[in-house]
Amino acid sequence: MTTPDPVGPHTEAPRTQDPHLQDGVNRCPKCGSTDIRPQPGADTLMCLFCRFVWSEARVEEKFGLGEGIGDLQGVQLASGARDIDPAASGLLTVKCAGCGAEVVVNTATELSARCHWCRHVLTINEQMPNGAVPDAVLPFHLTRDDAVTRIARFARSRRFFAHARFKAEFTPENVVGVYLPYMVVDANASTDLVGVGEVQTRRYTRGSGNDQKTYYDADVYRVQRHVEFTVDDLTVESSASRADMSSPGNTNNIVNSILPFDTKNAVSWNADYLNGYTSERRDRDVDLLLPHVQDDLLSIARSQVVPTIDRYDRGVRWEQERLDLHGSRWVSMYLPVWLYSYYHVEGGTGVVHYIAVNARTGETMGSVPLAKGKLVLASLLAGTAAEIIALVLLVVGS
Repeated sequence: MTTPDPVGPHTEAPRTQDPHLQDGVNRCPKCGSTDIRPQPGADTLMCLFCRFVWSEARVEEKFGLGEGIGDLQGVQLASGARDIDPAASGLLTVKCAGCGAEVVVNTATELSARCHWCRHVLTINEQMPNGAVPDAVLPFHLTRDDAVTRIARFARSRRFFAHARFKAEFTPENVVGVYLPYMVVDANASTDLVGVGEVQTRRYTRGSGNDQKTYYDADVYRVQRHVEFTVDDLTVESSASRADMSSPGNTNNIVNSILPFDTKNAVSWNADYLNGYTSERRDRDVDLLLPHVQDDLLSIARSQVVPTIDRYDRGVRWEQERLDLHGSRWVSMYLPVWLYSYYHVEGGTGVVHYIAVNARTGETMGSVPLAKGKLVLASLLAGTAAEIIALVLLVVGS
């Protein structure tokens, strides 16, 4: 892969300033009260003083984030993708003493929170410098009761192979709602692919018995493809710890399995959407995320050319790949997840297992600690069954 030179100077995309923000405080647009809560099962906020209900403007329409992608040049960063919003003076990041996760606490409404990964109770005594506040938030849509039902159903479907201790201690009511930080990226790009394609002309075997081998003859062609394309709302994790898929101490990779989110429905940032939920801060900037985005764009480009290379029945091996990212637009966004965690220790090694629910679509995925004895037994039974079937076929064939 040939990587392009760093894209030119950053420019700032439209700011997503909350129109109801006064003196750093989110207020009810009708009466000015600050006693505001999100409504369960809806995308709206409600003032607990005057009962006024409203929803912040959708960022997609308010700032035209889905428009002009084909004309993007350079790097455009929304305010939350660059600097800490001065309106977020009440948002503090607390480091969990239990598992090391970093959790955002809105001190305007609460002085403690529960870690959504290990359920350790956090206080503001261990404050850290805060990360950037997002430009947009996708509100929770599924209620907690719905999430509990889905998590319990997921665990029941895996009870046979689950560890006995997990089955005895499973408490789906411990589910926690958490906003996870992502970057949502629009991109205007082009790709050049050069490789070798093969068309099979003959297939034959030589030898006999265990020495028999299959051979192919094929015509070999030089294959080149050029693709110009745009991508709307590519979603990328902006927390380094959650993007680490190789961590042996947890199974946080399951969060990616509940994508995608309906990011088109995200609304302008308002800290009141965090009431009743926890959240994490963004700790990866655009420069660190850019290589990951480039890899994703290359994968998209390869999929775009698949319909044009089906004549090469022996496949195409790409030997040179070049991506030119002409322009991109980056928006920082909080996405909602219901999360259940379970800490399991076996053989002196502890692993945190997670079951996650997409709080918009209900997609559920997770991991449970397994009873290894049952797995071995099932494997032996499966192997025995296969041997019996093979023996029966052999007898019938003779």
